[in-house]
Amino acid sequence: MISVCTLAHGREGHLRNLVRGLNESRMPPGELVVAVLQDQPYDLPETAFPVRQIMLQDGGLSLSAARNRAAAEAAGEWLVFLDVDCIPHPELVGDYAAALQDSDALLMGEVGYLPSGAPLETLDFAVLDRLAVRHSERPGPPVGPIAPCRDYRCFWSLNFAMSAALFRAVGGFDEGYRGYGGEDTDFGRTCAEQGVPLFWLRGARAYHQYHPHHMPPVHHLDSVIRNAEYFRSKWGEPTMQHWLRAFRLMGLAEPGPSGWQRIRPTQEADLALTRQQQHQPYASSAAVLQQLEAEAEVGTRTDLADTAAV
Repeated sequence: MISVCTLAHGREGHLRNLVRGLNESRMPPGELVVAVLQDQPYDLPETAFPVRQIMLQDGGLSLSAARNRAAAEAAGEWLVFLDVDCIPHPELVGDYAAALQDSDALLMGEVGYLPSGAPLETLDFAVLDRLAVRHSERPGPPVGPIAPCRDYRCFWSLNFAMSAALFRAVGGFDEGYRGYGGEDTDFGRTCAEQGVPLFWLRGARAYHQYHPHHMPPVHHLDSVIRNAEYFRSKWGEPTMQHWLRAFRLMGLAEPGPSGWQRIRPTQEADLALTRQQQHQPYASSAAVLQQLEAEAEVGTRTDLADTAAV
C-alpha cells in the first residue's frame, strides 16, 4: 500500500486541489496523511480512500518534525511525499508504485510550475501540461524512465518517494532544523552518506500551484542563517551558500568569527528585489544573484576607476 504524506499550514485551496488530484489517480493511494500545522482541521473533498489529519502544535513551524510525524502515522509500505502546493498527475501514484517495486531507493518525480491564473476548476491535465514549466534551476527529467542523481544537493521534498522501512532506517528528517531552509539538503546528504541511491524519474509528475514567494528568501533570513550554521555543525560547511552570498551582496548578512549573522533589518527594497512577480511561475534565486553579482562588479570597477583618478 502507498501512503501519500503532506503537511499543511494555511493554503486550504491548494490542499483541496492536491486531494482532487489524488481523486483522479489511475491507481488510488491507500491513504492520505496530512500533518496539520494549524489549530483547525481542513474541510476537504470526499475521497474513495481514507484521509487522516494529524493535528500538530505549530511550535516554530518544524517542517522536519511534521514530515516525520506524517511518516510515522502512515500505514503504507511505501511513502509518497507531496508538498501542499502540488497537484498530482493521475499517473503519479502508479509511476511511483512501479519504480518502488524495482528499487529500494530515494525517488524524485517531475515538478512543473503553473503560472498565476492557471485554470484549476476542472483539473484538465492536458491543459496543465501545456502551461507548466520546468524550474530553470532544477534538472530536467531523465531521457529514460529512471536515472541516478549524483548530487545530493538536488534533493527537494516537493515530490519524492521511498519505502517506509528505508525512511525509518535513515532516521527521517533532522528535527534540529527549525523554520525555513536546510532540512532537504541535510536529508539528501544523510541518504548519500548512508549509501542510499537517489534517482530521478521520468513521470510521477506533480504541478506546483502558484503562490507569491521571495527568492532568495529574505523573509526567512534568520532561520536560513541558523539552519545553515546547524548544517555546518554537522557536515563541516554551511548549506544554502547561494542564498548566503545574495544576503551578503544585499548587505543583509555577513560571515563572522562565530558564523553568519544578520547585520541590518530587512527593508522593503530587499523584498521588492526578491519578490516573485505575477507573470513568473516561480521565483528565481539565480536571476537575483546574477543581478547582484553584476551590480557588485560594476561597483568594484567604479571604485577602481575612482582610485586610479586620485
